[in-house]
Amino acid sequence: MAVGLLIDVLRKISAADRYVRKGLWDTKAEFPLGSKLCSKRVGIVGLGSIGQEVAKRLQAFGCRIMYTSRNKKPSVSYPYYSNVLELAADSDVLIICCGLTEQTRHMINKYVMLALGKEGVVINIGRGAIIDEEELVQCLVQRELAGAGLDVFENEPHVPRELLTMDNVVLSPHRAVRTPESLTAMCEHVKGNLEAFFSNKPLLSPVMNI
Repeated sequence: MAVGLLIDVLRKISAADRYVRKGLWDTKAEFPLGSKLCSKRVGIVGLGSIGQEVAKRLQAFGCRIMYTSRNKKPSVSYPYYSNVLELAADSDVLIICCGLTEQTRHMINKYVMLALGKEGVVINIGRGAIIDEEELVQCLVQRELAGAGLDVFENEPHVPRELLTMDNVVLSPHRAVRTPESLTAMCEHVKGNLEAFFSNKPLLSPVMNI
């Protein structure tokens, strides 16, 4: 979902669909140019299992991957940033993949978005409140960000009305993981954990307090 939202924002796919459906193609209304994904500097906020899957897919597009997380991951070679503000300053795109905690609530604030810059794009598949939504809206209205792809929102299912009219924003109703394949896989995973537990075998995915 994160990669799909990013491609949509950069290449303006949803906006182009609306442009064609409204019959604007045969008028003098000029459709704006999009931007390619290849070679983009992508900062991933939260390099857990989901963040690493996102990074792997974006590498195939020739993106340069960087990340910030609670701890540096010794198993990956991506550049690590201990500070999200510094990560934003070196990125073209920020993809939010972390969980919501007291420490991450409104972590993506106005200063982070301004550091990302006027050509920057924010993608959020984590939790809505990780981004300060009011400040995100203001940055988009004032063209201090190039765009956003949002699968989650601060007060779901309510979406700020300003976002509904923006062609540089792609919206999704919190469905990043919702596919028949992923739901089946989750059920099989739960089943495997239960079988392992009652057979006194190692769990497939033990909960680790780290």
